[in-house]
Amino acid sequence: MIVLALPRGGVPVGYEVAQALSVPMDVLLVRKLGMPGQEELAMGAIAGGDVVLNEDVVRHIPQDDVAAVIRRESSELRRRDAAYRSGRPVAEIEGRIVIVVDDGLATGASMRAAVQALRPRNPKKIVVAVPIAPRSTRREFAMIVDEIACLVTPEPFSAVGRAYKDFTQVSDDQVRSLLR
Repeated sequence: MIVLALPRGGVPVGYEVAQALSVPMDVLLVRKLGMPGQEELAMGAIAGGDVVLNEDVVRHIPQDDVAAVIRRESSELRRRDAAYRSGRPVAEIEGRIVIVVDDGLATGASMRAAVQALRPRNPKKIVVAVPIAPRSTRREFAMIVDEIACLVTPEPFSAVGRAYKDFTQVSDDQVRSLLR
C-alpha cells in the first residue's frame, strides 16, 4: 500500500493518512488547467503526460489558448518534479493498493487526471481519499475508482476551502519537508 498525494494542498493531508496507516507516501504530480482569465475554474488537468479536458468548457476557448495553458502547466510540473523528487525515482505502484489523496474535490478535474495517469501503471486498487467533495463529484468517482473515502459532502457545496480553519497555500518547502 502507498499514499500518493496531489501537491501542494494534498500533501499535508496525505502525510497524515500515510502516518495513520504506517505506509510510505510520495507525490503524484498533477496540475489543474485553469481557464484563461478565470484560472480557478478548471477546464481540465494534466498528470504524467495525460491531459484530461472538460469538453463542455474548452469548446468555447480558442485552441491556441488551451495549448498555451497546457504548455505552461507542463513546465510547472517539470519544475515541481525537480523540486520535490530531488532525483528520486517515481514510486513503483504496480500490484499495490494506491490511496490518492488531495485536500478536497470540487470539479475533480485534477483527481480524474491523476486516476487516468495511474491506470496504465497497473495498481492493484485505486482508492481516492479526500476530506470534502460535493455529492455529485463523489458519485462520479465512485464509478471510476475502486473505492472513495470522503468525510463530508455538504449541500450546497461552495468550496473546498470552507472545510478548513486554515486554508493558506502550502509552500514548496512544506511539501519537501513532509516528503522527507
